[in-house]
Amino acid sequence: MRVLAAADKFKGTASAAQICAAIGHACWALNIDCTEIPMADGGEGTLDVLGGPNRTTLVTGPLGQPVEAAWRLHRGVAVIEMARASGLTLAGGPAKNDPLNATTQGVGELIDTALNAGAKKIIVCLGGSATTDGGLGALKAIGTPARLLAVEFLVACDVDTLFTDAAKVFAPQKGATPAQVGMLTGRLEQLAQRYERDYGINVARMPGSGAAGGLAGGLAALGAKLIPGFDIVAEENGFDEAVKEHDIVITGEGLLDDTSFDGKVVGSVFDYAQDAKKRTLAIVGDIDEAMDSSLRAEIETISITEMFGADMALQQVLRCVEDATTDVLKKLLS
Repeated sequence: MRVLAAADKFKGTASAAQICAAIGHACWALNIDCTEIPMADGGEGTLDVLGGPNRTTLVTGPLGQPVEAAWRLHRGVAVIEMARASGLTLAGGPAKNDPLNATTQGVGELIDTALNAGAKKIIVCLGGSATTDGGLGALKAIGTPARLLAVEFLVACDVDTLFTDAAKVFAPQKGATPAQVGMLTGRLEQLAQRYERDYGINVARMPGSGAAGGLAGGLAALGAKLIPGFDIVAEENGFDEAVKEHDIVITGEGLLDDTSFDGKVVGSVFDYAQDAKKRTLAIVGDIDEAMDSSLRAEIETISITEMFGADMALQQVLRCVEDATTDVLKKLLS
């Protein structure tokens, strides 16, 4: 038996690498071969999964303040996580954010820095943004955008939201009032027209263009390809090939809910494993009580909250994941 550990982070408690290591510990204790490939869907945490940062650049934060943004450049491939330059956390959360003026300028500055450093491939990971500026701040910060036509330019999206829907879908989470949502929507509609006029790209009808407050659409206007974040990660870290070489795939995340099967890690791992005709197990922190029962039935799932109790699952998550893995593998071996 060969096991592939391919889990997402348990947000707020453990990284994807830590969860995969806990699964691996259980496997090796039972003399089962295990390959650990931490996964992400293109949002926060993707940079860590793709090797972690090895560079830091001072850029303009979401509210105009300077921030030290970590990113990665290795063998000509640059990985930029927008949340590290223009994230909601950097703005102090929804209560302290300025949803009308929050800017993606810092992301553009990182892209410009990567181009100046000779990057041949640039991956921009979205998620956790403070902004709804349609990517205009980023575009203005990139010197000679035509240089992007000479590189492989990918944007990792984890949603299908359209450009002009970005404000009504995401801006309230970033502190916007209903009146501000209306203003932001109008601004995005004008930007869509501007991008089509200036770049010949109709971002308004492009699935995923509304990700990160429209940053995805703005970068698409410069020639970026919008790709599901999981697919980018799967190719970059070799998951797409590894899944074919193992007998069982164990995935997981902090909370299993309906969105888990909408481009997120658990659902995507399951889809890849199904295509490869491999058995899939999910070890999760908890399961949303309101989750569609038909979706839950899609995949064999173990909730460590149900198995060990809420306090234990939260305070000793890695031990719980390891013990749950041990328990299920022993049953499979018996």
